[in-house]
Amino acid sequence: MVNYFNKLIKYLLNKSLSKIIQRQEKNSILSAKKIAHLNNQKQEIIDLADLEFSVFSQWGEDGIISWLIDKISKVPRSFIEFGVENYTESNTRYLLFERNWRGLVLDGSAENISDIINSQYNWKYDLQAKRQFITAQNINEVINESEFDNEVGLLSIDIDGNDYWVWKAINCINPVIVVIEYNALLGDKIPITIPYDPKFVRSSKHFSNVYFGGSLKAMCDLGRKKGYEFIGTNSNGVNAFFVRSDYSNCILDALQTVAAYPSRFREGRNQSGELTYVRGQARSAPISECEFVDLSAAEGIIKKLKDFENLYSDNWVAGNKVIF
Repeated sequence: MVNYFNKLIKYLLNKSLSKIIQRQEKNSILSAKKIAHLNNQKQEIIDLADLEFSVFSQWGEDGIISWLIDKISKVPRSFIEFGVENYTESNTRYLLFERNWRGLVLDGSAENISDIINSQYNWKYDLQAKRQFITAQNINEVINESEFDNEVGLLSIDIDGNDYWVWKAINCINPVIVVIEYNALLGDKIPITIPYDPKFVRSSKHFSNVYFGGSLKAMCDLGRKKGYEFIGTNSNGVNAFFVRSDYSNCILDALQTVAAYPSRFREGRNQSGELTYVRGQARSAPISECEFVDLSAAEGIIKKLKDFENLYSDNWVAGNKVIF
């Protein structure tokens, strides 16, 4: 009998908590819609940072993405996002909930994907959630299996590792908007990225937790080769935004500047796995001996981070935004 009542109490508490969370989400979405409307009325946009707000995104991406979609006509109402964990925090959940887009989300964790599949919103929307450890070799096959058209509204890449190599490999879709994470500790002047490793896992590759991804210049150069215009980053120095060239004029005309921001967050760890809270450029010291591919060299030479010269502009070192 005691077990029965314990289970009943737990069930009622979970149900009550779920309702509270749903109510909070609805209120947050309503507030976001009001901000999005105000953003659309602005006569001047200095850079993408002016548009930021978060409902489900981590660093203001919801506001930027919402504005881009409102500015670009006839964007396909579909998205693909990888590296979503349990989808509580993501760049596309706002599109799913507020815009009723359809989408595909991928994560390497069976537990995370189970959480998504078993969520109450999974049946409410056209959302495919698949467990998949993403590599450059399998990404096109995974996307094709989901039966997405070539034209996709938004692609968001955040896998904390082979981001550059995976975007480079994607050729089965032609998204209008691309959001991709960059590693601000690698600077803004030279295109570099980690050497490709199909088994790369950020948390185990290097104790510091800051050895991953590619520099902003690497992402910009790759975007240009793939037919995209770089339109800026969010103000926390995490995600770079690109719009396909045939859609980009209306965005570039609305922005006073295309600006990129360095990061200030302190996620570095010591060899015991503890946060060090190191600030500024000293955050890159633990990975000074780590290897990176110099993408500016035709051969793709691999060098240690400490052997690269002029990785950072003066503004980047000072923690200020850089105008592109």
